[in-house]
Amino acid sequence: MTIGTGEDSLDSSDAGQAKNFKKRSNTRWKRKLLLVAAFSIIALYGLSMTSSRPSNLGVREGQLAECPDSPNCVSTQTERQTHRMESLPFSGERNDAVEKIKQIVARVSSRVKLVEEKEGYLAYEFTSLMFRFIDDVEFLVDDEAGVVHFRSASRVGHSDLGANRRRMMKFSEEFNR
Repeated sequence: MTIGTGEDSLDSSDAGQAKNFKKRSNTRWKRKLLLVAAFSIIALYGLSMTSSRPSNLGVREGQLAECPDSPNCVSTQTERQTHRMESLPFSGERNDAVEKIKQIVARVSSRVKLVEEKEGYLAYEFTSLMFRFIDDVEFLVDDEAGVVHFRSASRVGHSDLGANRRRMMKFSEEFNR
């Protein structure tokens, strides 16, 4: 049996072969895509496992570290307007503010670890669910000014898709209640 007329006609066996070729090509393409996705996931996970705590964390002369140029950081003490957030006013004792920070952090995420605590300073590591990326979050209670400063930054990568800003906006809302 032929399909079509003239020189462009295909017999049914040719049409079947063309369909089979198309199916095989689609299957190969899907396999390649899955392989690329799998290797990407493994690479991202490996990248997250090799990150170490930055050496610039902590308080120096009453200041938290400046945010890098990348958009994956927010801070109340940064000079970069695109990274800046407002500090959080508090009244009362420093220890009360520290306890409030601890309580809110515990409510905001279950994948968080307190890694350093000094007088009026707290440093946390927040770990993402999927790729296990770590964000460093610091709080500095300034009793003289009556404010809490913070800095939240991703350890690796360029963009965090706004995760640090969303986290700290949520924290700020909780703190101001």
